[in-house]
This record gives sequence, structure tokens and C-alpha cells, in this order.
Amino acid sequence: MVLTALAIGGGVYALVHAARQRPDAYTATDKLTKPTWLAILGVSVLVIFVFSAYSLLGLIGVIAIGVYLADVRPKVDGIQGGPRW
Repeated sequence: MVLTALAIGGGVYALVHAARQRPDAYTATDKLTKPTWLAILGVSVLVIFVFSAYSLLGLIGVIAIGVYLADVRPKVDGIQGGPRW
């Protein structure tokens, strides 16, 4: 239950962060496009909410959110001169 709440919170944070970034920042860092990341993160949060983070689909969603937060977010922030919050 705690892991599910943390995963949903992290997913919502990642989704809001992805929505606030410029679309060209993703392509400048050789990552997937902004709409693709928004779709991946949105589906991940929805799957975790419906099935919990302990299911196989939930774990895939947690991994997708983790990839965004650990790999994509720092590079997108770096391209734009740091975090915007």
C-alpha cells in the first residue's frame, strides 16, 4: 500500500514535470518526444492506480516512472539551465 502511494505520487510529480517542459528539450537530449513521455507516464500512473504497484503491470509502470525521474528529467533540466521549480 505504501509503495503504491509513493509510486502514484512520484508518477504525478513526473507527469507534471514532463508537462511543464519545452518539447524541443526532449529531442535535444536524444530522448523520446514530449507526447510520448506524457503518454508513458499517464498510462503508468493509471495502471498503478488501478492494479497497484505490486502487480506485474504496476512494476512496469514504476520502472517507467523511475527511468523518467533518473535519466530523462536531469537531462531535460540541464538543457534548460536547471530545474524550473
